[in-house]
This record gives sequence, C-alpha cells and structure tokens, in this order.
Amino acid sequence: MLPSGRQTTFANRTAWANIFLQRAGRLDKVSRGVYRSTDEGRKVLVEQPERIDMRFLERYPAYVEWRQRSVGIKRVEGGHGAGPLAEDQTPEEQIDASHIALTAALQSDLLERAREMSPAFFERLIVDLLIAMGYGGGRAEMGQAIGRSGDSGIDGMIKEDALGLDIVYIQAKRYADGNTVGRSEVQSFAGSLDGVGATKGIFFGTSTFSQGARDYVGRISKRIVLIDGAELARLMAQHNVGVRTRATYEVKKVDEDYFTE
Repeated sequence: MLPSGRQTTFANRTAWANIFLQRAGRLDKVSRGVYRSTDEGRKVLVEQPERIDMRFLERYPAYVEWRQRSVGIKRVEGGHGAGPLAEDQTPEEQIDASHIALTAALQSDLLERAREMSPAFFERLIVDLLIAMGYGGGRAEMGQAIGRSGDSGIDGMIKEDALGLDIVYIQAKRYADGNTVGRSEVQSFAGSLDGVGATKGIFFGTSTFSQGARDYVGRISKRIVLIDGAELARLMAQHNVGVRTRATYEVKKVDEDYFTE
C-alpha cells in the first residue's frame, strides 16, 4: 500500500504509466477502463526497449511539452528535465510540485472526458459549472441547458444572480484537441445573442480560440467571455465539478507560542 493506505503501489503506478503513455501519444483511450496502443506505440514495442520509463518518454516532444507545462520542468544540459521531486528541493517544495503534477493530470483527464460526452451532457456540465461558480445564487433551477437542435446558436442560459436580474447565454461546443475556434464561429454566437435580445454570453470550447476570435470579442459592444479547454478543465477542478477528493494531507509545524514560558 501507499503511505496513505488508500491505494496499492501497483494500481498507482499503473494509473500514472497510463497517463504518461497517453501524453506521449503511445496509448489511446477506447472507452472507460479500456485502452489500446497507438500505431506509434506499437513501433516502440518493435524496438524491444529494455525499459519504458519517464526518461524513455522524453524522446517524444508531446510528452516533454506536457511535463514542462504541468510541473514547470526546465530542460537541463544532457536533454533530461528535472523531475518534480528534485533532490535539491525541500519536502514542502516536493509536495507543491507533486500537487501541481497531480492537478495537471486531473485537468487533462477532465478535458478528455468532456470531449467524449454527448452534446446534451456537455451543455448540462457547463450549466453545473456555472452554478458551482455562484451564478444564479448557486441554485440549480436558475440555469438551463437547452439541449435541442434549432437553438439558433444558444446552448444554455443561466441567471446572473440569485434574483435573476440578468441572463447570460451560453454556447458549449466540443472540439478535438488541436482544433482552433475562429472568429467566424464567435461572431455567429454574437449574432445569436441579438436574436434573444441579450448582451452577455459565454462561449465554452474544449480546444483553443484564435487570436482573431479574441480580438473580435474585445472590440464589440456585447460582453462575451471565451473559455477554452484548458480554462474549462481548471475551473472544473477548482469548483469540484466532475471530481471528488481522493486524499487530504495536513502539513504541521511546531507551535512556537505553545513552548514559550
């Protein structure tokens, strides 16, 4: 068992190996609990390497980029990054680095799950997130996922405050990793707001927005906020939507006041 007593070392290592191999593009998720090797992953097996570990995966740019982004790894001479538990770190720094790595892995998983869900589920997820963030006074009945075709570009709506004095309209679209939402799609959403007489909207996407799209919302009179995939996953983790706490650790120190005579 791990020191926490909540999971076996085998299960923990297997889960992390799974995540690392996916980030390196050598493993794909088929369905819940089912994974398969990619074409590139099978090429690795043909090589018959003695060991496939984190150092081995540093030959793949996608893995290196993810590690650098998630735990702030800096490349050092020799081509290998300093891991999150570097020998020159204090225990507190090691805990902080590990927490960052865990959070980054969680957010990547959340984004993948969001992309896999049906449009109706994704729309409901966005409404749940906004309620968790305090919109509508945190009351579920103050938000609605429209969830039907012919919605004129509006996927949901939520009252801005507990009294319902203003309504924020939502567009929630799932995009594959690597896709970029351009100005035309955001402009179309802005036009949809005209159709309902609204001035405020939030466009949620599971990929990124082009600079042209961001420049556009900065110039128009309507207030439109763009939430990309990375920000969506961060907000879900922060506001406990689609996640649950697995373990809590307390770091204690001596109370100097107690020992003062």
